[in-house]
Amino acid sequence: MPFLPEPFARHARRFGEVGGILAKYGLADMLAFSGFDLPKKFFTSSDGDVLSEQSRPVRIRMAMAELGTTYIKLGQMLSTRGDLVGWETADELVRLQTDVRPDPPEVAMATVAAELGRPVEEVFTSFEAEPMASASIGQVHCATLHDGTEVVVKVQHPDIESRIRADLEILMLLAALAERSNELKRYQPVAVVSEFQRSLLRELDFKREERNLLQFAENFASNRNVRFPRPFTSLSTSRVLTMERLAGVSFRDAHKLENLPVDHDELARRGATLWMDMIFRDGFYHADPHPGNLVIMADGTLGLFDCGMVGRMDDNLRESVEDMLVSLASQDGSMLARILMRMCSPPADFDEAAFSADLTDFIAFYGSQPLERFQLGNALNEIARCISRYRLVLPSAMAQIIKVLIMLDGTAKLLSPRLNLIEIIVPYQKRIFLRQMSPRRRMKKLHRLFSEWRYLAQTLPRGVLDLVRQVQEGRFDVHLEHRRLEPAVNRLVMGMVSSALFLGSSLMLSSRVPPLLFGEHSILGLTIFLISSFLGLRLIWMIWKNE
Repeated sequence: MPFLPEPFARHARRFGEVGGILAKYGLADMLAFSGFDLPKKFFTSSDGDVLSEQSRPVRIRMAMAELGTTYIKLGQMLSTRGDLVGWETADELVRLQTDVRPDPPEVAMATVAAELGRPVEEVFTSFEAEPMASASIGQVHCATLHDGTEVVVKVQHPDIESRIRADLEILMLLAALAERSNELKRYQPVAVVSEFQRSLLRELDFKREERNLLQFAENFASNRNVRFPRPFTSLSTSRVLTMERLAGVSFRDAHKLENLPVDHDELARRGATLWMDMIFRDGFYHADPHPGNLVIMADGTLGLFDCGMVGRMDDNLRESVEDMLVSLASQDGSMLARILMRMCSPPADFDEAAFSADLTDFIAFYGSQPLERFQLGNALNEIARCISRYRLVLPSAMAQIIKVLIMLDGTAKLLSPRLNLIEIIVPYQKRIFLRQMSPRRRMKKLHRLFSEWRYLAQTLPRGVLDLVRQVQEGRFDVHLEHRRLEPAVNRLVMGMVSSALFLGSSLMLSSRVPPLLFGEHSILGLTIFLISSFLGLRLIWMIWKNE
């Protein structure tokens, strides 16, 4: 059996890099609260900033940026999970950028030729050597097909998949270690890393993004107000994606947006309605509505691309989202509290009454505002922070929905500062009610319920029989879980051990047990005395820290 776990042994070099960077930022974190100024100057970021002079969230962001692609993506995912990492840290992680130095043109062209099985010159009339954009996973080049169609070609960086998989193995092992901590276990580190792993590996597969584009185009085939780039299946693989080029003004270009001869309010409303249809009608939505992924085309059509990051909702999640937004729109605080408590995982000491009272106060505050002044993004942020204060953990899919709605609110306001998403959601209340009460949906629920009861009826007799047999054979055990007692028990044991060591060292010193120091003091007694003193001081520090 190897001394190190297999992922550590297999990726020893990368693990050493990760450990070194984490150690550097961890030491800087400790020095930030010390009075020693000289050592602080030795810990600097890649840009030369003294780390100890930065706040802790900033240091976390810098560490993830220095660790590279996988950890930048992890930080971006955690920026949606303020309930896990704290909202100050989550807000800082939003600043993580994935822009990277592009590969040389010959490397990108070699990848395209290898994936498509033909030289680039045979596939395209022209292929621009300099990419129009370069991100962590791939870079995008403009090109032209032989029939004159303008396209963009998304090319994956070489060896990026192997580097990401190595990082994911290390992250999964670290998460498993964190799962053993009673303090960290409630944050579900293994589940969070597993969800991140699934999401990132999907993003590596460009064929999946191609399928997403086709699915969106099918869902909105009758909507002439939005366009998704048409993928060219014969010119796409898992590492190369060729798509129609959508020319227009990016939402990032504020100056050009102002000068566009279009009705900004109407365009913003159409864009927000598009996402409401994705979420409430289809249960399949674009999960990254930031300004860089949206353009306004010459005819006023909204162009939407970069569909690698999407979200899907099952019936249960969709109903929870619908109920939460309807309770917000109807300003029903008690209903909102019940929905959130049903969705989240409460800690052992959860104060249900206080949580419900806080949400009722929140609804009363926002409910006193006129509908046109009710800002959904601010309201969702407040709800998320309230959830975090009570140490509730949202399902990852629900956290993603909340983040998408907050991003959508901010993006829509770039076009129309007066737009209020809640005004767009209100008309959906009737649709939501009719869909929830539709015979088709009722029959689907009854069928699922019948299947679950049928499974229970099949397995219950066998389970009862096994239980009776264990009782008869004397193998029936009852396991009790003592919550929140482990720290107290550990302190009690540490106190008993340090006391016993202290008494033992006193006896050794008084009896002058050899070997002796200077002919008078027992070396073994002095050693045990120092150990007992250290344990005792550490115990006092732990008690003082937690009071």
